[in-house]
Formats: sequence, C-alpha cells, structure tokens
Amino acid sequence: MGWFGSLRVLAAGLVAEGLDALLPPRCAVCGHELAGRAGDRPGGAPVCPACAATLGRDGARCLSCGAPGALVDCTACRGRRQGWDGIVVLGAYADELRDAVLRAKRPTGERVAAALAALLVHRRRDVLDAWSPDVVVPVPMHWLRRAVRGTSAADEIARGVAAGLGLPCRRLLRRTRATPMQNTLPAGERRGNVRGAFRVRGRLAGLRVLLVDDVTTTGATLAACGEAAVSAGAAAVYAAAVARADRGESPDA
Repeated sequence: MGWFGSLRVLAAGLVAEGLDALLPPRCAVCGHELAGRAGDRPGGAPVCPACAATLGRDGARCLSCGAPGALVDCTACRGRRQGWDGIVVLGAYADELRDAVLRAKRPTGERVAAALAALLVHRRRDVLDAWSPDVVVPVPMHWLRRAVRGTSAADEIARGVAAGLGLPCRRLLRRTRATPMQNTLPAGERRGNVRGAFRVRGRLAGLRVLLVDDVTTTGATLAACGEAAVSAGAAAVYAAAVARADRGESPDA
C-alpha cells in the first residue's frame, strides 16, 4: 500500500473514532449502546451480545422444511415435496424475533433487517456455504403493496444475506398479481393463492438460487417462487427465512 493509501486508512480510522465519541454505536435491534468501535462491526448493523444470544436460539431445525426438530427427515415433512432443495431458518416467529421482524417491515427498519440477515448468515453459514449458491434472490412483493408499505423486508434482508455471503443480490422474480395476504387465508388455500403469481425477469438458467424471505409459514410462497425459478432453468433452489411461524404462531402482515 502506498503513502496515499496509508493516509486514507488513517483518516478513515480517525473519522470512525470521532463519530464513535460523538455518536456511540448502538445495537440495531434493541438500541442499547455498545462498547467498542462501530467500524469494527461490518455491515453497519451491529448487534449487542444480549440480542445475538436471544434471537433464533431455539435449537435444531429441519433442513427440508424448517420445522424444529431433526436436521433431516423430520416428522413434519417426511415424504413431502417442498418446492426447494433445502431451507435454513434463524428461529421461530415468536417473542423477540417476531418483534424484530415486525420492525424490519417498517420503512425505517433497514438496520434491523441488516442485523437479522447478518445473524442468519452467522448461524447457518456452514449449510449456506455447502449449498454454494450463485445468486441471492428476494421473494418479491407486488409493486402496489410495496408502494403502500414503503419498503420490502425481504429485499432488505436479501441484501444483507448476499453481503454476508459475498454474493450478488438480484431481483430476478416479480409478482404478477396482488394476491390476498397469505396470513388471511387458511393453510389449505395458500398454495392455490400464490400458484402462478411469480415470473422470472432475468437469467436464472444454470444458476443455484438462494431465495430469501422474512417469514415463512406453510412455505407456499417460497415454493411458488421456486417453481418459477426451476421453470426458468435454475440448477437448484434453496431458501432462507429469518423466521418460521410454527404451529400455533400466527404471522402478521
């Protein structure tokens, strides 16, 4: 590194120290002040030890359906076709994780979304690396719903996951119709509600795709996206969700 590069690194360090003195770094999830430099926490979304220890600490989850229990061939999905080649979930849609996901859905929730993405990658990196995805693709929100809400949590989380894995994040799927919200329908009607609702708008042929969503319940939306990707020639489709609404847990809009 030349003298100019060294000077630039020194200046960046001094700026970071000055900012930390004026605005001490805070946890992106709970807002509590953190010890240490913000510059030492990549991604711009630091998480305090308490939140890191609490969010998603609910034990092993099935890599086929995301339900709690055995890593493979769990009783919840034995013999069922899922619509993807594997899934990772940070934790159950309940308690502190539920609250964090709801805040990530707000227009001001980008830092919370980035923090949840970082935790998801950190906790499930061994599986994600083994899958060797080529591209991260967020589950798309219909343009009208996105305009009303002002953001898409899936987009923000997908960007964080892609950054953590060092992969491109591409919005290669689009939602062609504004279907009723999945959480307003009985479980048995959800696959039909989203069947054919997604179209590929970019090249997926030969790629290993990692779909990302904020919450999954029956998996109907992820499966519909996976079917669209496979129809466009994707070599493999995997899924990642921050939270799964297990039995007895009601997902929110």
